[in-house]
Amino acid sequence: MHDLTGFQRDLLYVIAGLDEPHGLAIKDELENYYEKEIHHGRLYPNLDTLVDKGLVEKGQRDRRTNFYTLTRRGDREIEARREWEAQYIELSVEA
Repeated sequence: MHDLTGFQRDLLYVIAGLDEPHGLAIKDELENYYEKEIHHGRLYPNLDTLVDKGLVEKGQRDRRTNFYTLTRRGDREIEARREWEAQYIELSVEA
């Protein structure tokens, strides 16, 4: 996950938290978080990057709608990231 942008990491977390979300559902979640519009030209190329890296699978719900799910590798990457973050968060709480 070290080679992902912050936006790509956020995409992974949103996909992990939703049940087979389609692109617009992911877009809505991120717009709520970032409090600004996320353009399709930013969203879909980054989703494709996650698919290309083997972290996300893209399925087709119908001709116009794709959905996204984490792969096992994507799950492992999120877990590793959370463990890495926890070591620093725990240190700051103890201080």
